[in-house]
Amino acid sequence: MLDQDGYFGESVAASYDESSAEMFDPRVVEPAVDVLAELAGDGGRALEFGVGTGRVALPLAARGVEVHGIDMSRAMVERLRAKPGGDGIGVTIGDFATAKADGTFSVAYLVYNTIMNLTSQDAQVDCFRNAAGHLEPGGCFVVEVGVPDLRRLPPGQNAVPFRVGEGRLGFDLYDVAGQSVSSHHVSVQDGHGTYLAVPFRYVWPAELDLMARLAGMRLRERWDGWTREPFTSESRQHVSVWEKVAG
Repeated sequence: MLDQDGYFGESVAASYDESSAEMFDPRVVEPAVDVLAELAGDGGRALEFGVGTGRVALPLAARGVEVHGIDMSRAMVERLRAKPGGDGIGVTIGDFATAKADGTFSVAYLVYNTIMNLTSQDAQVDCFRNAAGHLEPGGCFVVEVGVPDLRRLPPGQNAVPFRVGEGRLGFDLYDVAGQSVSSHHVSVQDGHGTYLAVPFRYVWPAELDLMARLAGMRLRERWDGWTREPFTSESRQHVSVWEKVAG
């Protein structure tokens, strides 16, 4: 049964940084921070939807950008607070699709596939509207998310493994008709096993563009990744930047 922290309660928060260690590598984080700091500009404010344990918020704040976060999980935010500089990040506890933070921002952002944690199209549309409502005219909303990788599905099957070995098994289970996917995580340590399943809604780049238009934003940039490689038909992920239209 889920608690008030949703799928990111104490049991997940306690090991989140370690289980996602590759995403905390400076070679992964610094290019993202470079882009976000540039979009925030001198004296600009940044709003992170799904701030979590501060993987991006803390190094961005260290660049001199005022960062505020929205997150449903108190357990994750407690980890953020315990880190050096964590008490300098303001956090609103709530659903980032609808929760409001004070003031306006130069940039709002969602990283590491977090848009897919919203498991309905309506919630994803609400998220874009919420981002636009927080942005100054000309401000930008940035999303990092994978391209739905249906080409990897074996013929006649709907499961794709993403981690095998070292006492851990992870696989994604697709429902193509419902445009949903659930990630299943199995781990065995010292003879004890744990299992976690988390639902997501995968979303296409063109669908995100339409959500942005409904919220009064237009596509400004789309790259394969944070180092701004061109987005192509072979890209398995994208970083997209939508700009709030003035007026």
